Amino acid sequence: MKRALVVVMLACGVLAGCTMGPNYHRPQETVPTVFRGAEASADAASLADEKWFQVFQDAQLQGLIRTALQHNYDVREAAARVEAARANLGITRADQYPTIAGSASITKQRFSSGGAYPIPAGFPQERTFGTVAGNLLSYEVDLWGRLRRATEASRASLLATEEDQKVVAMSLVSDLSSAYFNLLELDQELEIAKRTLATREDSLRLIQTRQSHGLATNLDVRQAEQLVQTASTVIPSIEERITQTENQISLLMGANPAPVTRQLTLSQQEMPPAVPAGLPSSLLDRRPDIREAEQNLVAANAIIGVARAAYFPQLSLTGLFGFQSNQLSSLFTGATKTWQFVPQATQPIFTGGRLKSNVRLAEADRKIALVRYERTIQTAFREVSDSLVAYQKAREIRSRQEALVATLQDRSRLSYVRYRGGVDTLLSALDADRDLFAGEIQLAQARRDELVSVVKLYRALGGGWQQ
Repeated sequence: MKRALVVVMLACGVLAGCTMGPNYHRPQETVPTVFRGAEASADAASLADEKWFQVFQDAQLQGLIRTALQHNYDVREAAARVEAARANLGITRADQYPTIAGSASITKQRFSSGGAYPIPAGFPQERTFGTVAGNLLSYEVDLWGRLRRATEASRASLLATEEDQKVVAMSLVSDLSSAYFNLLELDQELEIAKRTLATREDSLRLIQTRQSHGLATNLDVRQAEQLVQTASTVIPSIEERITQTENQISLLMGANPAPVTRQLTLSQQEMPPAVPAGLPSSLLDRRPDIREAEQNLVAANAIIGVARAAYFPQLSLTGLFGFQSNQLSSLFTGATKTWQFVPQATQPIFTGGRLKSNVRLAEADRKIALVRYERTIQTAFREVSDSLVAYQKAREIRSRQEALVATLQDRSRLSYVRYRGGVDTLLSALDADRDLFAGEIQLAQARRDELVSVVKLYRALGGGWQQ
């Protein structure tokens, strides 16, 4: 009997080396030699290789990001999903091992001596039974690799979940940085609006003085009043957007709405000395969303093996080994040993096409995962190209807008000088004032756009999740 058991176990071990389903191989993707919009002589170094606190030098922004990475709701949810995926892997992997349980029982029984069926003479009236056993509750011999493929799929799902956690962190750093720069831009808009309002109020008093001396008309006064009222109505709108942006930042930090402390102004923000894109081939290993899509493809590929293994026999083992005696004192003697071994094989015969459909479903899911993987790669290349062009154009627009504002400032100064000297009309001075106000606002927005373009490029290249 023991020899037969050994033979069965050896045969199971040999068969258990078989694994159904295709082994995973990374798909060959066509990768460009250089990102569109990047320098032709691209260097292997990339902006995304830097940690987020090396890219964003504002100490206040760094503190906000650190707080958000600890308390943001999406980050905490992503961490919980990783824990759930890790637990699911443990559950799936446990199916590869036998389930063994121990049991012990004591039964005390007393027979009646005066009943309808009296006990024979010399037979003890009271008896005690004891049983101690180790039970092999269930063990499936993984003949065709079904359980190994299921574990492979769960492990890949765990890795995909971990990559998704990095995607969440990457998005958080990007969203918070962009919101912070938006807030600084609104601060500068508010400062421009208040300064412009003060300047226009001075101009209004000057025009009213000139009117009192017969040097200006009522129309001049009304036009000056219009500019003052226009500047004064802009301020509440900007203050509203500042509060809303602060509330947005508070939510990203996992906190109640509250003011956000600022340290450096928008114009004081340091730009990275260089923003190299790096090699396109490195993007596949750097961006966590691409790695997440690949791990989902690995999981879908492994599920095919699980589905194909269902065609073949399934061998399960149950049994027990222990001791059983009607006297506790002799419970562990040789004569009280008891064991049971029950191998059971099941083979699907007719399932109405269920098994074939399961295989087709698994293969279709793998095709879907492959399409999503390829689409994620192409989307990443497009985002990098868009971000490179956006950064270059934002820098160019900011430079030209600075020159335009310098021209508008000089024009406004000269227009008021000419008006006070009586050689030009008030309309020319007011037009120059309006153009200067709009130009300064656009310059603040251009500086914001340049900083945000760096944020978007950093994210597109796969940076921002390193902690």
